[in-house]
Amino acid sequence: IPDTTIPDTTIPDTTIKTEQRQESTMSFNLEGKTAIVTGNSTGLGKAIGLALGKRGAAVPINFFNNRNRAEETLAEYQAAGVRSALLQADVTNESGVDQLVSETEKQLGNVDIVVLNATCDQPLKTIEEYDWEFYQSMIDFFLKSPFLLTRRVLPSMKEKKWGRIINITSEVFHRAVSPFSAYVAAKGAQIGWSRSMSQELAPHGITVNMVAPGWVPVERHEKDPQEMKDAYIATVPMQRWGQPDDVANACCYLACSESDFVTGQTIAVNGGNSPWM
Repeated sequence: IPDTTIPDTTIPDTTIKTEQRQESTMSFNLEGKTAIVTGNSTGLGKAIGLALGKRGAAVPINFFNNRNRAEETLAEYQAAGVRSALLQADVTNESGVDQLVSETEKQLGNVDIVVLNATCDQPLKTIEEYDWEFYQSMIDFFLKSPFLLTRRVLPSMKEKKWGRIINITSEVFHRAVSPFSAYVAAKGAQIGWSRSMSQELAPHGITVNMVAPGWVPVERHEKDPQEMKDAYIATVPMQRWGQPDDVANACCYLACSESDFVTGQTIAVNGGNSPWM
C-alpha cells in the first residue's frame, strides 16, 4: 500500500530557535561594551556618546583643548548614568591615540566600538584660498585618525571576534558640494578607506560602516548666514533640520548586535536629501 502519510510541514526547531533568539535580543543593548567616540565633548559626538551610554556602553569624554566644556559634558553623561572618564588626547597623532586607548582600557575596559567623529573647522573656500597645510589637516582628521585608532584597537577586537568601527562621513562627497574641496576630498578618502576595511575585517567579526549626516546645526554653526541655512533646508524633502539624536540613533544601530550582518554600508541621515542613492 503506498505511503500516504501527510508530509511534516512543521517549521524546523532551528528556525524557531533563531526567531526566539532574535526576539530576545532585539533591544539595541550595549551593556558590557566600551565605546570611544572621538571629539565627543560637544556637537554630534556628544549626542552619539550619550546615546551609546544610555544603552549601557561605557563612554569616555575625548577632548583636545576645551577642558571646561568637557567637564560639563562629563557631568551630563554621569547624570544620565553613563560610566565615563575625562580623557584629553589629540586623535590625529599616534601618541595621542595610544594614550586615549590605553587610558580607556585602564579605566573602562577594552574597546568594542569606535566612532570616528572628531573634526576641525570646515570653512568654505575656493581652491585659490586654501593652502596645503589646511588640506593636510583635513586628511589628518578623516583618514589618519581612523587609521591610527582602528589599528590600535584591532588586537582586542580580533581576539573577541567582535568589533564596530563607525565613521561619521558626510553627504558632501556624494553631492559634490563646493567651494569645499578640502573637506570633500578628505571625506571621499575616508569613505574609500571604510569600504576597503569592511572587506578586510569582515572575517574577524568586525564591521565597518558609515553614517553620512546632512547639515545638522550644532554649536559651531551658530554664526552661519541665515540665507545659507534657508537655501539648504529648501532642498530637504522632509522639510526640517536634522537633530543630533537622528545621527546618534543611526550609530546605535550600527554599534549593536542587531547589525551583525551589516558592513561596508552608508546610512544617510539627511531627511531624504540623497540624489545619489
